[in-house]
Amino acid sequence: MFTALPVPTAHAAPTGHTIVVAPTGAQHAADGGPGTAEQPLATLAEAQHRARELAARADGDVTVTLLDGTYRLSEPLRFDAADSGRDGHTVAYRAAEGARPVLSGSEPVTGWELDDPATGVYRAEVGTGFDTRQLYVDGALAQRARTALAPSDISLNATGFTLDNPDLGYLADLPDQRRVELQAMLSFTNRFAPVDSISGSTVVMRQPAWDNNTYGYDTIQSPFRAPTFWLLNSKAFLDEPGEWYLDTTGGTLYYKPLAGQDLANTRVELPRLETLVEVGGSYDEPARDLSFEGLTFTGTTWLHPGSPDGYANQQTGTFLTGVQEHRPADAFTSCAAGCRGFEGARNTWGQAPAAVQVSAAHDILFESNTFVNLGSVGLGIGNDANAHATGVGLGARDVSVIGNTFTAGAGGGIVVGGVRPDAHHPSDARMTNSDILIRHNRVFSTALEYLDHDGIFASYVTRLTIEHNEVSDMPYTGIGVGFGWGANDPGGNPEYLNRGLYDFQPVYDTPTTLSEVRVAGNHISDVIHTLFDAGCVYTLSAMPGSSIEGNFCENSGQLGLYFDEGSRYIAATRNVFLNTAGQWAHANNQNGNTTGDQTLTGNYTTNPAITGLVTGERGNTVEGTVVFTPGDIPAEAREIIADAGPPASHRDAS
Repeated sequence: MFTALPVPTAHAAPTGHTIVVAPTGAQHAADGGPGTAEQPLATLAEAQHRARELAARADGDVTVTLLDGTYRLSEPLRFDAADSGRDGHTVAYRAAEGARPVLSGSEPVTGWELDDPATGVYRAEVGTGFDTRQLYVDGALAQRARTALAPSDISLNATGFTLDNPDLGYLADLPDQRRVELQAMLSFTNRFAPVDSISGSTVVMRQPAWDNNTYGYDTIQSPFRAPTFWLLNSKAFLDEPGEWYLDTTGGTLYYKPLAGQDLANTRVELPRLETLVEVGGSYDEPARDLSFEGLTFTGTTWLHPGSPDGYANQQTGTFLTGVQEHRPADAFTSCAAGCRGFEGARNTWGQAPAAVQVSAAHDILFESNTFVNLGSVGLGIGNDANAHATGVGLGARDVSVIGNTFTAGAGGGIVVGGVRPDAHHPSDARMTNSDILIRHNRVFSTALEYLDHDGIFASYVTRLTIEHNEVSDMPYTGIGVGFGWGANDPGGNPEYLNRGLYDFQPVYDTPTTLSEVRVAGNHISDVIHTLFDAGCVYTLSAMPGSSIEGNFCENSGQLGLYFDEGSRYIAATRNVFLNTAGQWAHANNQNGNTTGDQTLTGNYTTNPAITGLVTGERGNTVEGTVVFTPGDIPAEAREIIADAGPPASHRDAS
C-alpha cells in the first residue's frame, strides 16, 4: 500500500523556500516585489515563474502561499516537469493559514437592468467573443432557458423531427436557431444535440450530433425507458424563474430572478474558461512532486456539447465524437438498438474533460480543496489524451486525493483513467495509471447537467483505493469502477463476438490494467434519483484481487451492488444496504456475458432481493447475508454504518 504525498513542513524542510502571492489588485502586491507576506506578488503567473526557478535549485521544498481572495484566471495554469520538485523535494501551492483562496475561470456580472416588465426578465451587458453553457447564481447552477416537449409533440426521423403540435409553430420564427438544442433524458444517457434549422414543421438537426445520438444503445429514437425532451437555449424559452439566456452576438445576458432575488445583491458568475489547472508533462519527463492544498476551484464551462458534435453520451461521461466510419446509411432504424457498425466506434469514444486535470504525472497531492460550480468533471486523473488540454493522457501514478469537497457542478466529481485501448492495454508501460488514493472526500449534489456522470468513477487503474468517502444526492451511480463490458479481458466476451466487436479489435490474451481495487468504508446515499440502470457501487469487467468492503449504501433509487457485464474476481464483504429500492446485489450474466467469480459474504440488507448471484454458479459464493429491518439494525451493521464515510473532521468541511 502506498502512502499519500507528505505535506511539507518546516521541520521536514528547514531550507525550504516560501513565495507569497495575493489576488491582483491587492494592497501592497507587486510582481516586482519580494513575494513576502508583507509585500506579496500580484499574480499567480509570477509566483509560478519564481517557484520554477527555486525548484530547479533542488535545495529545498518550495511553497507558494496564496492569500485570501479570488484569483480570476485569464488562462489555465499549466504545470509540467519544469514545475516539479526535484531530488526528494516538493512544490506546494497552498492556502495561507486561515485563508480561502479561490481560483476562478469566471467573471462577475453586474449592472443589471429590467429588460421586460411583463416577464420580469433582466439583462446585463457582458461583451462578446465568448460563449458559455453554464451560469452560477449565488453558488447554484442556473438553468438555461428551456421549454418541455412531450414525446407526442414530435415525430423523430433520420435528419431530425417534425413538429406535430401546432402550438409549436412559433419555433420556425425563432432567431439564432442554430443555438437551440434538444436535450433527451433517457435511461442511462442524457443527450444534447444542436438544431441546424427550423422551417415550417420541419426541424433539421446538426450533424454529426444527430447521427451519433441516434446510434447505439439507449438512443433518442429507441430509449430503454420513456424519454423526457426539452428544447434549450432561446430567449423565447425564458419564462421560468431561475432561467437565463446569453445573446453572444449582442453581448447581452438575460436572467429571470427567482422569487425574492434582488440582482443588486446577488452574486452572478459567468464562466469564460473550460479548465483551471492542467498538471501534465510527458512520459519521458512527467510532472511530479506537486501538491495543491486548501484551494477552491470554480467558474468553468464546457463548450463541446454545443458544437456540431453535441453530446452523444454513451455511459459515464463517454461520448461519440466526429463522423462514424462504420455507420450504415440506414442506421437510424438498423442501429437504434446496437449493430455491428456501432461496435466499430467503441475504441474512439471521447471522455468529458475535467476543470482540473492530471496526466503524465507522478506523486501529486490534492488535499482539502473545494471543487464547486464547474462546467464538467471536477478532477480528472489519467484520462485519455482527448480529455487533457496538454494533449498527453494517461500516465498518472501515485496520485492522492484526500479530504476534498466536490459539489454543485455540471458533471461528476472525480474521474480516474481512460477508455481507449492504451488505457487497458498500453502500448507504452508508462501510460499505466497506478497507485491512486481517493480518501475522505465529499461528493454531493453534483452532475447537475451531465446526469450520466458518477460521483466517483474509475475505469482502468492498477492499485486503486477509494475509501471513507461520502457520495450523496447523485442522479446516477455513486461509485463506479471498471469499463469495457468484459470485452477487453483475456479471451474476450462471447456476447461481443456475436455483436461483431472483434471485427474491429483483437481478442486480448492478457489482462487489462484494472486490478487490485479496494472500495472500502464509503457512505453512499440518495443516488440514482434521476437516471436508471445503476447502483450505489457499479462495476464492469474483470478486476483481479479487488474488494468492496464495509460500505454503507443508503436510499439507493435502484440497486445496491451492480456487477454489470464481465465483472469478475471481486469480494464484497460486510457492506450494509438500507432501503435500496431494487436488489441489494445484482449481476448481469445474460446473453453470454462472462460475469461471475464474485464472493459475497457477511453483508446486511433491508431488501432481501438478489439476482444473478447463486452459490456454485459461475464461480459465485453468497454466504452469511443478514436481512434486517430499519428499526432493528444488528450491532455489527451499526458499527459499519458508524465507521462509513469521512472522519468527523472532514464531514462538515465545505
